[in-house]
Amino acid sequence: MNLERNPRIRVLVVDDSASVRQALTSVLSTDPEIEVIGAAADPFVAVQRIAEQVPDVITLDVEMPRMDGLTFLDRIMAQHPIPVVICSTLADAGSQTALAALDKGAVDIITKPKLGTRQFFHESCIRICDTVKSAALAGRRGHVAPKPARVPPKLNADALMPKPNSGAMVQTTEKIVAIGASTGGTEALRVVLEALPADSPGIVIVQHMPEVFTARFAERLNGLCRVGVKEAADGDTVLRGQALIAPGNKHLMLRRSGARYFVEVRDGPFVNRHRPSVDVLFRSVARYAGQNALGVILTGMGDDGAKGLREMRDAGAATFAQDEASCVVFGMPAEAIKLGGACRVLPLSHMAAQIAACDVAPGAVAGRTLFPLA
Repeated sequence: MNLERNPRIRVLVVDDSASVRQALTSVLSTDPEIEVIGAAADPFVAVQRIAEQVPDVITLDVEMPRMDGLTFLDRIMAQHPIPVVICSTLADAGSQTALAALDKGAVDIITKPKLGTRQFFHESCIRICDTVKSAALAGRRGHVAPKPARVPPKLNADALMPKPNSGAMVQTTEKIVAIGASTGGTEALRVVLEALPADSPGIVIVQHMPEVFTARFAERLNGLCRVGVKEAADGDTVLRGQALIAPGNKHLMLRRSGARYFVEVRDGPFVNRHRPSVDVLFRSVARYAGQNALGVILTGMGDDGAKGLREMRDAGAATFAQDEASCVVFGMPAEAIKLGGACRVLPLSHMAAQIAACDVAPGAVAGRTLFPLA
């Protein structure tokens, strides 16, 4: 796809529900950078539409008559790979199927739009349109994601907590690892967490993902990794050998009481067009863990987490950014590097080893100059 020659992202909507097709078309049409070129009630009609005009992105329902979405996804990936965004309900069975679709090559997941307040509709538009843009950019792997155009001013982490000061508590030596990711992050997190030993430092994670799906995603990782993985609940203690993933549609913040780290899960406005926001998590880690923390920013579109990673580095934390070659979308890491937030730029395959090394030698990379991009 050439965004310069064809600035509008062409989208094909595939869903057996006429109301969902109409709703998705309405939502996507609110963004001037997106053009819905057609809608199809099932994969057979979708094939006809693709033959007439190849879309840049397909939004795909996973539960349809005649041919289910997973079977159609297999055929797309085998015959004519096109970035696919799975459009799913919040039902438990639907969330399991949607996660299976990620394994088969889908780029990301959105939830089906539904009626709600004006604010709810506005947030749905942001989520859905940004996910489609991320999918389009994933087709051009290795290129920096441009910032969204013509959007209202976005809130930053100030909306939820003040900036950390230089007096961050340092009376404990217990390490904390904070990780932020978006598009492509489900696979990147699996790679990192699977490679970590069972006694790794406590980990707190923001992965941009809809509600309900984060719980299923955590369960899936828990069955694959030596560290325990769970969706974070308000008040959970951060423990060695355990990773806590922010619930979809909730912000996650690190807190501390004496030598004990715990998390706060709370509502709040979108920050950097996201809830949960990586910047919110990273700021809280900078404030309450300071030099005892390690920050990691992985693949994703936009700049969420860039300022927070810089705040972590300024507080004395070791900070890593995923390199361009191994990113699905080199947006968030690129912005963090640009702001000077990364001590090191690393391929995904090296990330777990560096996390383990920092646990053995605390502060070993804090403040060092960043590595050149490979």
